[in-house]
Amino acid sequence: MRLEIPRDCERIGSLQIYGLQKVYELDGGTGPHENDSMVERVPGEVLHDRMREMAIVVPVKNERLKLIEGVLVGIPSSCQVILVSNSPRGPVDRFGLEKEALENFGRFTGKKILVVHQKDPGLAKAFADAGYPHLLDKTGVVRSGKAEGMIVGTLLAKWLGKKYLGFVDSDNYFPGAVQEYVNEYAAGFAMNPGRNTFVRISWHSKPKVMENNLFFAKWGRSSVNSNAMLNRLLTQFSGFETEIVKTGNAGEHALTVDLALQLEYAAGYAVETHHYINLLEHYGGILESTDPEKVREKVTICQIESRNPHMHESKGDDHVEDMIDASLSVIYHSPICPEIVKQEIMENVRTRRGESALEEIAPVRIYPSLSELNLNEFMAGCDESLNFNAVTVRA
Repeated sequence: MRLEIPRDCERIGSLQIYGLQKVYELDGGTGPHENDSMVERVPGEVLHDRMREMAIVVPVKNERLKLIEGVLVGIPSSCQVILVSNSPRGPVDRFGLEKEALENFGRFTGKKILVVHQKDPGLAKAFADAGYPHLLDKTGVVRSGKAEGMIVGTLLAKWLGKKYLGFVDSDNYFPGAVQEYVNEYAAGFAMNPGRNTFVRISWHSKPKVMENNLFFAKWGRSSVNSNAMLNRLLTQFSGFETEIVKTGNAGEHALTVDLALQLEYAAGYAVETHHYINLLEHYGGILESTDPEKVREKVTICQIESRNPHMHESKGDDHVEDMIDASLSVIYHSPICPEIVKQEIMENVRTRRGESALEEIAPVRIYPSLSELNLNEFMAGCDESLNFNAVTVRA
């Protein structure tokens, strides 16, 4: 893969956010890793070295089996796949159907796949024994939600001994786009080899049918709003207007497992935007830190623009509006958010929602950093009591 060297960088404390990088070649060939003044060539063997240490988490809930299979087709075979399903077990056992389909897929591909149901009682016991009850509902099992599935996948990646962790949505229609995302994750880690690296993908375009023609939209409505407010927040701290953030709602993202274990997670549609906010809170030097050593650790956010168009399931206007509200909520309720940005957020909400807008945007549930969890106890719980429904697991 051949990628542009990032032109811009915003530095807030020990957090550095690189500007959007353009992909010049999806396949940069073999040979040595090369870096000139403008473009870096990451050879295929380097990408595969990173992928062998990477787990790709695919959260699933009631997706069509053909869609899930298409996503798996696109994930390179070097990667460990972790599928976390929250599909219902009755009256039709959707999870059972998913497992059967993946078992069949695994026979043909030999792909490294681990499948677990989000409501698995063994999984809940592992969280309880590890002193992290925040994720459990009143019935004692893991709460429903994408963010909750991402937390499960993060810890399973650690349990499997992986160094890198990537996320891919299960409703992507183009296997080639999925393959590109994973290659870009690997390229981002190769170009930024630190232990605290975050790679976020900006879609090249989202195809839509308009007047019987394909229109390749550059930005979705949710991204426009979250990116704008994150950039306004950065502007307040730096004193210089910026448009550096292009991936406020990047569902396709990857990070080192070490960094993932230090982050808080927001529930619902806010999880991706909250990662930016949480990194600013803990590494931006804006709030007084209880861990000065941690603040000195450099954290790098790498943003890469994909080449493949992105097409996923359309879930309607109400879904998009809820996504925007959730993303803006984590900015609004952060202790680092100044009053002027709060006012702009509420103006945004009133403009979009009209008379139905609340006086103050509602907060979302925030899960504490996974560093509060007793990792050894959780790993022991995975080894001893977790009733995994594994399709294929290979070291």
